[in-house]
Amino acid sequence: MIYLTLKLIHIMSAVILFGVGLGTVFYKIMADNSGDHAAIAVTSRHVVLADWWFTTPTVIIQPLTGFLLVEQLSASLGDSWLSWTMALYLITGFCWLPVVWLQIRMRDLAVESLAQGQALPYRYRYYSKIWMWLGVPAFFGMIGITTLMVFHNSLWS
Repeated sequence: MIYLTLKLIHIMSAVILFGVGLGTVFYKIMADNSGDHAAIAVTSRHVVLADWWFTTPTVIIQPLTGFLLVEQLSASLGDSWLSWTMALYLITGFCWLPVVWLQIRMRDLAVESLAQGQALPYRYRYYSKIWMWLGVPAFFGMIGITTLMVFHNSLWS
């Protein structure tokens, strides 16, 4: 029962991590492309909140439940698929950390410029481009991690 509970928590947190990530990207891109300054400011605030409320806890839950599942299965952290998973998780994390900083800065720029009746500063667009390019490897990292979680027995048996 412990194994199945851990597995359920691990899978649900992966779904939340991936789903919230895709959702925030979609809504941020849609708001940015709308050119509606108020929509950009509100969406930027919501993207930051989503990261704090959903992404941050799942980023912590994933490795914890993963290690506990490895222990439950008496598997080795040296298994190829686990090594690849951990490497991809670290790469994804190294992309995500600056993304969080950029999201906070973009939120602040959008909200402050809107409150002052000014146009969205160029820096917002600059940060947004970096945010997007950091999101690309993070997205494919998550695809790789999920693929390894599902197919690990087939890939290295």
